[in-house]
Amino acid sequence: MDKILNWGILSSAKIARKQVIPALQQSRKLKVTGIASRSQEKAQAVADELGIEKAYASYQQLLADPDIDVIYNPLPNHLHVPWTIAALQAGKHVLCEKPLALNAAEAEQIVAASKQSGKLVEEAFMVRSNPQWLWVREQVSSKSIGELKAIQGAFSYFNDDADNIRNQADIGGGGIYDIGCYLINTSRFITGEEPCRIAAVLDSDPRMKTDRLASAIMVFPSGVQMTWVCSTQLVPYQTVNFLGSRGRMEVQIPFNAPNDSENVVLIDDGTDLSGKRIQRKTFPVSDQYQLQADNFCDAINQGSPQSNPLADSIANMRVIDAVFEAAKPGQWVEL
Repeated sequence: MDKILNWGILSSAKIARKQVIPALQQSRKLKVTGIASRSQEKAQAVADELGIEKAYASYQQLLADPDIDVIYNPLPNHLHVPWTIAALQAGKHVLCEKPLALNAAEAEQIVAASKQSGKLVEEAFMVRSNPQWLWVREQVSSKSIGELKAIQGAFSYFNDDADNIRNQADIGGGGIYDIGCYLINTSRFITGEEPCRIAAVLDSDPRMKTDRLASAIMVFPSGVQMTWVCSTQLVPYQTVNFLGSRGRMEVQIPFNAPNDSENVVLIDDGTDLSGKRIQRKTFPVSDQYQLQADNFCDAINQGSPQSNPLADSIANMRVIDAVFEAAKPGQWVEL
């Protein structure tokens, strides 16, 4: 029988409190045992609110607890590398929020630390555990819509609060790190390829210096073209559309998939442009954050394949690096 793994939460970040911890607490494969903050009072308050057994006055105290098996790291982006490495050195496995690092070179430091410690690290792209995405990948592979030729994606929300960590350039803020990374990751996941050419355009907020609007074209070796746009200052919206030679599929809520209602993928054979022939593929209610954690526990206990292994994270960071590089001259960048 697999060991029930004790998880510790590194900080009381909003994504941890509101989304990840409640999902983890539904799992039968782990126990959320502790949470750390920068003060005992804050850690205890969150622990009491969420029914967590232990509260730590510092991140170091959490990492020093021998009862903790796995660390979830939702700290601001610039702290992902140092605290993930610290957790590995303390003998813990780590599920780290995206982006794993601020560039591929930084991410390689985590690879080295993981190998040295013998502990697993996974970047928290929860979408890779979602049944709707696994189904879309199967459909593309079986050519149910013919040859995949193009992918169109969009992900946006509106947040112009300069005090929000997503809008602070010096700690890894900006739209590409926050949401553009999903568009990159899922296109690579579905095609099973790495892009070989990229063009990009960025618009930065003049006050906050973060990228607030980004558009990119990525060309894959098979010839598939992925065009995407992400923004931190547009109407909230998200979609990914897969266009094939005989049909298309559209993931309606691809990234923030609801955990209290069905997920939906639209299937269109193109015979009626009014949409009357569009079919709906629905998926039972599930929580992609719980599924992600369950998969990570299986990888730890059973050695099963990770949904997003470190090698994949390095590849994703290289594409993010290339998007930033391509935007500087406004010319194609060869990968």
